[in-house]
Amino acid sequence: MSELVNDCLKLGFGMMRLPKDADGAIDVETTKGMVDDFIAAGGKYFDTAFVYEGSEEATRKALVERYPRDSFYLASKLHAGKWAAKDEAAAKAEIRTSLERSGAGYIDFYLLHGIEDNNIAFYDDYDIWGYMRELKQEGLVRHVGFSFHDTPDMLERLLTAHPDVDFVMLQINYADWENPVVHARENYEVARAHGKPIIVMEPVKGGMLAHPAEPVARVLAQANPTASPASWALRFAASLPGVMMVLSGMSTPDQMKDNLEVFRDFAPLSASERETIDRARAELDKIDQVGCTACHYCTPGCPLNIHIPEMFQILNEYKLYHDLKRSKKDYGWRPGGHRASACIACGQCEQACPQHLPIIDLLAEVAQDFE
Repeated sequence: MSELVNDCLKLGFGMMRLPKDADGAIDVETTKGMVDDFIAAGGKYFDTAFVYEGSEEATRKALVERYPRDSFYLASKLHAGKWAAKDEAAAKAEIRTSLERSGAGYIDFYLLHGIEDNNIAFYDDYDIWGYMRELKQEGLVRHVGFSFHDTPDMLERLLTAHPDVDFVMLQINYADWENPVVHARENYEVARAHGKPIIVMEPVKGGMLAHPAEPVARVLAQANPTASPASWALRFAASLPGVMMVLSGMSTPDQMKDNLEVFRDFAPLSASERETIDRARAELDKIDQVGCTACHYCTPGCPLNIHIPEMFQILNEYKLYHDLKRSKKDYGWRPGGHRASACIACGQCEQACPQHLPIIDLLAEVAQDFE
């Protein structure tokens, strides 16, 4: 079941983080060069989405208009959440827009986008599952699946209820392998138990594992001083049985070059290399982090509607990777525009927290670091 795609590199070109020009627009000419290098090396899988601003149009210009349609695979996504579709009709119209933007004629791999507890009702209420089957019957899409960001219990329910999906996309990387919020290993095992081919997203955790914390980088360099940190992360994901494709959101020709070197003559991790990854993960685990499991017990009663778990996730990423610029940027949008400094220290969150975290003090730390 892992071979819906078996005639190309296991590396997929994620078109979400394409290079930008001086004005902040997608640099189509640089993207064309990266597409050419990717295809010349044996890559065929390109991943975009309705909600990736400018991506589908850039994919048309850099790929679809320049290569025969049967020479590549194109993936895109339908997002039914409120911020992308105001109602059922708008959600179901997304594929027409995606096909118009991309000029692709059909989509090889079409996904329900970013399924999790807070948006699953839209996909169910709009019967997007049935709609995907209709699109497949019409020939507008070849394979249907979904990308997923929630618990293994929920994934088990979805795959049991919808056994006809062709594949799943999961967030898998060595940093998140045992993460109690991401559930990478557990979700992987559920997908494997259902026999579903797996597409990996975020193998380098949004680029963070390309520049890991110094103790982690030291472990990797000692094992192989010529291998980039990103190559370790990519090989970890691609070495897992059942993984059909590993997406990498490449933004520069140098990133493309590094990734192609990993996959051109791909070798799975050896036993000793897996031990190296285990040591790197152990170093990550030593770094002080907030023990938030994102249960969200703290949020319903917050009088200021502060998105506490999201803020703690950003704080943890800062503690791990020390990228203040990125963390401040994430803080600007991921908590929904709310600020930690708005906390009035009422204490209801601390009473509700099953981890007994000092949430008021931690929110003050968030405000001090990112505001």
